[in-house]
Amino acid sequence: MQKFDVIVIGAGPGGYVAAIRCAQLGMNTAIVEKENTLGGTCLNVGCIPSKALLDSSHHYEAILHDSKAHGIDIQGKISLDFEAMIARKQSVVDQTVKGIDFLMDKNKITVLKGVGSFKDAHTLKVSGSEGIQEITADKFIIATGSKPGNLNFIALDKERIITSTEALSLKEIPKHLVVIGGGVIGLELGQVYRRLGAEVSVVEYADRITPSMDSALSKELMKVLKKQGIKFYLSHAVQKVDRKGDGIVVEALSKKEEKAVLEGDYALVSVGRVPNTEGLGLENTSLTLDERGRITVNDHLQTAEQHIYAIGDVIQGAMLAHKAEEEGVFVAETLAGQKPHINYNLIPSVVYTWPEVASVGQTEEQLKASGVAYKSGSFPMRALGRSRASGDIDGFIKILADQQTDEVLGIHMIGARCADLIAEAVTAMEFRASAEDIARMSHAHPTYAEAVKEAALAATENRALHV
Repeated sequence: MQKFDVIVIGAGPGGYVAAIRCAQLGMNTAIVEKENTLGGTCLNVGCIPSKALLDSSHHYEAILHDSKAHGIDIQGKISLDFEAMIARKQSVVDQTVKGIDFLMDKNKITVLKGVGSFKDAHTLKVSGSEGIQEITADKFIIATGSKPGNLNFIALDKERIITSTEALSLKEIPKHLVVIGGGVIGLELGQVYRRLGAEVSVVEYADRITPSMDSALSKELMKVLKKQGIKFYLSHAVQKVDRKGDGIVVEALSKKEEKAVLEGDYALVSVGRVPNTEGLGLENTSLTLDERGRITVNDHLQTAEQHIYAIGDVIQGAMLAHKAEEEGVFVAETLAGQKPHINYNLIPSVVYTWPEVASVGQTEEQLKASGVAYKSGSFPMRALGRSRASGDIDGFIKILADQQTDEVLGIHMIGARCADLIAEAVTAMEFRASAEDIARMSHAHPTYAEAVKEAALAATENRALHV
């Protein structure tokens, strides 16, 4: 039986990063992956392919609608090769996956393809195409991620009633895509197909989209997406989803008990994700699950078996690739006897629509609920010279700071390149910056980042300069 210092189960962002860090720290490391390719959901059917389609569809939309304003006269008919767009997406995925293969080789990590299942707390069975082998290790890290969730009355046929996985590889552009769920994944894929000409309707149970983000961001994003032609049915509970030949029918009931019947050709079920724990053989260990099917861990990310750790989507917290990566590094360094730290309050959230939406720290609703005295400063993107130059004038940046100490408690933004701008917010908050600290930092002109400085000025005695 092969023995390793560490065995990582799952090769998504959390798993492969954990394996790399363990190897860097001198541990003999193996990684077990049930799929044919490494990278997990994120690289194969999540973050990377969705961003590829978002970028391609953004180019197409810009050529159709924005070229003339920039003095570019496109002669002749603009045609869309959807098959080529999907092929480009796949090539981006393939290149990225090859990069992970390279990193495994570089760091001398043993890669085992197959389903990993605990025979007991110290032995892992790996069932692959070449049969079953048993391996053991001093430490294990479970990083099996998550899969698309569903409502128990919806029958996913993965042809017309689909999840995000199928939505990334459609053979045609939908005529009418009904998105069930107004969260990050549904909105991103909804915008992709809206840009390509589909009618898109979003049905959301809550009274706003992106309900976990600051409500000001939700309001602004919906305003922009409505302007782009997406229709919304908020405070609607889906009652039924049926397939009718090559079409689908979605029935939803509003809180006022008004029925909405939506007919389309595809229904995208985007109602969150659920942890991947099936087949792990947890019943052969002392590991326990919480009410949402997540593995229970302590502050050190240890399970009930102290030599088994769990990270990423399979434990509590935000289901984000970068959160999983941080946890992978955290566990690896803990195993090496170091004292790592993760500030979960400062894990940023991003929606990669255009405009992009990003957030870190406490929302205004959270501060009100906890009774914290705070002050707020906002700055509109349309007031920036850089935004007017590029034509990206939607959105704003809002900074929330402690009323007494001026320490920044939350930064919430919607606008061009906010997915990148949020890193400045995280950096400032990691160093416990005040709003005045940010306001006194020099920001290059003209840039989108100037809006961060202006929002900080607005939070500091309402001193914004350009509004």
